[in-house]
Amino acid sequence: MKNHVVKLLGFFTLIIAIFSCSSDRDSTETPTVETKAIKASETSVSIPEAGGTSTVKITMTGKEWVAVSSQDWCKLSVTNSSSASQDVTITVPANSGLTAREATLTFVADGSSQKSVKITVSQAGRTTLYPSYNTNPIPADASGMSSDAVTLASKIKLGWNIGNALEATGGETAWGNPKTTKALIDVVKANGFNAIRIPCSWNQYLENSANAQIKTEWLNRVKEVVKYCVDNDMYVILNIHWDGGWLENNCTEAKKVENNAKQKAFWEQIATNLRDFDEHLLFASANEPNVDDATQMAVLNSYHQTFIDAVRSTGGKNAYRNLIIQGPTTDIEKTNKLMTTLPTDKLANRLMVEVHYYTPYQFCLMEKDADWGKMFYYWGAGFHSTTDTAHNATWGEEADLDKFFKSMKTQFVDKGIPVVLGEFGAIRRTSLTGEDLTLHLNSRAHYLNYVVKQAKANGMLPFYWDAGGMGDKGSALFNRNNNTVFDSQALTALVNGLK
Repeated sequence: MKNHVVKLLGFFTLIIAIFSCSSDRDSTETPTVETKAIKASETSVSIPEAGGTSTVKITMTGKEWVAVSSQDWCKLSVTNSSSASQDVTITVPANSGLTAREATLTFVADGSSQKSVKITVSQAGRTTLYPSYNTNPIPADASGMSSDAVTLASKIKLGWNIGNALEATGGETAWGNPKTTKALIDVVKANGFNAIRIPCSWNQYLENSANAQIKTEWLNRVKEVVKYCVDNDMYVILNIHWDGGWLENNCTEAKKVENNAKQKAFWEQIATNLRDFDEHLLFASANEPNVDDATQMAVLNSYHQTFIDAVRSTGGKNAYRNLIIQGPTTDIEKTNKLMTTLPTDKLANRLMVEVHYYTPYQFCLMEKDADWGKMFYYWGAGFHSTTDTAHNATWGEEADLDKFFKSMKTQFVDKGIPVVLGEFGAIRRTSLTGEDLTLHLNSRAHYLNYVVKQAKANGMLPFYWDAGGMGDKGSALFNRNNNTVFDSQALTALVNGLK
């Protein structure tokens, strides 16, 4: 009996313990149903490079939600709503860049960051920044293209720049020169020049900037001026000049892809439009590309490579055309130091190198005295002033010029690569008077004569820079308003340099 009572008490004790534990668990571990205040039907959306739309559904248990896009290019059809369920259309335009891009859409309910949902919108970049303009390449045509670079260089005697004309920002006449005429080219030819360099702008003449499409009217105008020259049996260098600096001021890794795309698009159009001219026409990749080190030089070489490949790809006479590439900043010392390799060309012996020469700067271009030095009015042996000694040249005279030009001969000319002296000159300082003016002009004539003489002696092709200005600090040889010789002293000095 006693044992039965003990067992019964134990049983009741166990029941009470189990009941007690169950009660404790129920009071502390009651399951809860989690309800998110705002939800999106998608967490990520992909939009093609060409642009497009995508619709997502936003559901909410709160009072109102507000949406924000992290990028302006990613637009929403609805940016706030109090509906429990709302369709939202995401709209993205075409991606004009070469890199993919991403936006984050944030939907916040009831003004609480704890009640939010995010959607990532991604879009691929363009595989090519601009369309190909090499739409009708033709078979290579060697007729009229027999001269390689060295042979053609031997035919170019003395060149002249139509400066401040077709490259002028705002239009051909925007910098004070009249529209270039055949009569002007005839006068230039009649006075000893057999080559013309045409500095040319293209970027301001776009029909469609998004596609780098050059206006047909401008392509035809440039072709017209080239024809004036070729019809006169003159050789022509046509380039992409400063052109707003899009290439020249951006020989950088950051701009390399973008600029190579534009370089390709421009030269495919230029080369196709001018493809029928014979060897009298030469193309030049750029003008004065700003380069200071080997890294920038590598980028510049990529621009030159794109230029060469684009021209060659159009076929016809362009398959054989002689092409000109510019040294870093077209500076002789930098070119000697940094231009150690050239881009490749599928056609051998059809490349030339271009440099410019405005040395010493104080004599050639400087327009006012500075705290670091004064202008030079008088240059060269036998042309220094005995009364205005403060403005005599103190460097950059004959011996320095000889050294600079010789370096180009050694580095390029002696290796079968002609060097174009694409620009040189010195301004006329007609604010001087009396004997000072006479000595200055004689000194300037000596300078121009010496540059031509030494350029030819070192296998370089001299092209005088004429910006058309006939006033103080101008450089005009010709009066472009009436097509007459303006500066006979300078003209005679240049022509006599060939003798």
